[in-house]
Amino acid sequence: MSPRSQNLAARPPGFVYRETKRGILRRGGLFVLYCEDVPLQKLAEHYGTPLYVYSATMIRERYDAFDAAFRDLPHTICYSVKANSNLTILRLLARKGCGFDVVSGGELERVLSADRKAAKKVVFSGVGKTREELTAALKAGIMLFNVESESELWALAECAGRLRKTAPLALRVNPDVAAETHPYISTGLHKHKFGVPIREARALYAKGSGARYLAVRGVSVHIGSQITDVAPFGEAMARVADLVGELRGDGHRIDYIDAGGGLGIAYEKPNALEFSADVAAYARALAAPLRGLDVRLLLEPGRSIVGPAGVLVTSVVYRKKNDGKRFLVVDGAMNDLIRPALYGAYHEIIPVTQRADSAVKSEVTDIVGPVCETGDFFARDRELPVVDEGDRLAVLDAGAYGMVLASNYNTRPRPAEVLVTGKTAKVIRKREKVSDLLRGEM
Repeated sequence: MSPRSQNLAARPPGFVYRETKRGILRRGGLFVLYCEDVPLQKLAEHYGTPLYVYSATMIRERYDAFDAAFRDLPHTICYSVKANSNLTILRLLARKGCGFDVVSGGELERVLSADRKAAKKVVFSGVGKTREELTAALKAGIMLFNVESESELWALAECAGRLRKTAPLALRVNPDVAAETHPYISTGLHKHKFGVPIREARALYAKGSGARYLAVRGVSVHIGSQITDVAPFGEAMARVADLVGELRGDGHRIDYIDAGGGLGIAYEKPNALEFSADVAAYARALAAPLRGLDVRLLLEPGRSIVGPAGVLVTSVVYRKKNDGKRFLVVDGAMNDLIRPALYGAYHEIIPVTQRADSAVKSEVTDIVGPVCETGDFFARDRELPVVDEGDRLAVLDAGAYGMVLASNYNTRPRPAEVLVTGKTAKVIRKREKVSDLLRGEM
């Protein structure tokens, strides 16, 4: 299997194979995987593995594509911090004028640490906001609270009254729209914990508008994550548009519609060159029901901006056979990237270096980690070029829901993170040590 058969030509400028015959990587005609202008092999040798590597240029370009797709609508992009919350990436997006969607007080603190002025473009979502979190957000002066229950509405009124600060709010309504995605990340049906039923929204808006320090400003909706068919987004937005008309008829001021996030990426057959077209289709689906409404659209993309901009580099520790079943045991594990174990998620996996030889042999193997769980795998029965112990593999499309979901299970320190811009690589999170994990214990 030659790297020419891999679908990396569709991934510029982030990750591409380049042929090399000289220098530090000389082995006599190799295809070497690069992040922008830096070979991943060099990063792995310098910083160790497992290692997260991100392309700054790819993040910027995907943000710009999103922004351009909605240029005909008043809009604010509020990047979903839960997708990847590294401070350097948040700063990169803040410099682009990006807003942020947070779902915890900790994420709010991250945004404020990255850029305190960004608070004015923050929306606060989530079903379990505590009074401490609500108070912190009020003090920061965020743009909008996405309220998800009547109990939360009164908790927000209590906190706002104590501070004598007005809390701008939208209710997150549940439109009961089904979306084709994994059941763990579907959020738009009545059986899910999120939002309030759309049929009950008008009554709750009426109650909220009567509270002195609450200010109704919008309607929010989010139907799930990793959705690749835009039709459900349009269906949900049509129901929200009808509700906005009713609410305005009731005398409420509606300045914002928060469309949430959820636009998916193609993990199995990616083509970054089609991203602009995908986002344009998404924009058309959302825009059609909003014509004439005179609102600012809030958007919460996360995965679609950072997902393809990151990889997890891991080293092959052992080759193993059990009665003909082949395994590659690598130093990365489910604690570093849990998506395959948690969702059965697919990630393309490719060698970091490969011989420039069309006759390279392939094999069918499982790529597994060292954690003591059968579920600790990155891929099962995957066809790969034959690699040796000590070689490196790149797990692609790991920029979203990778490091943010990492844990210290088996007392494993979390990986380092590196951001690449052109020829420059910068450590944006140091690799943990076991001593870091023990420090807080008595």
